[in-house]
Order: sequence, then C-alpha cells, then structure tokens
Amino acid sequence: MSKYKALWEYVQGTGSPSLKLTFAEIQEIAGVRMDHSFLSYKKELSEYGYQVGKISMKEQTVLFNKTG
Repeated sequence: MSKYKALWEYVQGTGSPSLKLTFAEIQEIAGVRMDHSFLSYKKELSEYGYQVGKISMKEQTVLFNKTG
C-alpha cells in the first residue's frame, strides 16, 4: 500500500477538475511528510483519474488535474 493512498483517495473524492493543496495540507491528509519520494509515488495518482500538474517549491503547493 502506498504511503500516499489517503491523499490519492482524497483528491479523487473531491471530483474537482483541478485542486491545489499546500505541502502542509498534503502532510495532514496523507499522514506523512512530503519529501522527494513524492516524485516517485505521484505516478500512482493516474490510477485514481488524476495527475500532478505543477509542484511549486516557492508557494509550497501541488496542483492536481483530473485526466480524461
């Protein structure tokens, strides 16, 4: 089971065409601190109908976009 499964389910559950979350919100939802491993895990999100659009280190946000 992915350590980001709770996050992927949250994003999918919103049903939103796009969603921007802060790193702090991601940590709260996922229950783990966001780190470089996020880049490896983000491909799992496609199984939930979403993809990572943009990661902003300056704003400390991640944009999620619905696919298809």
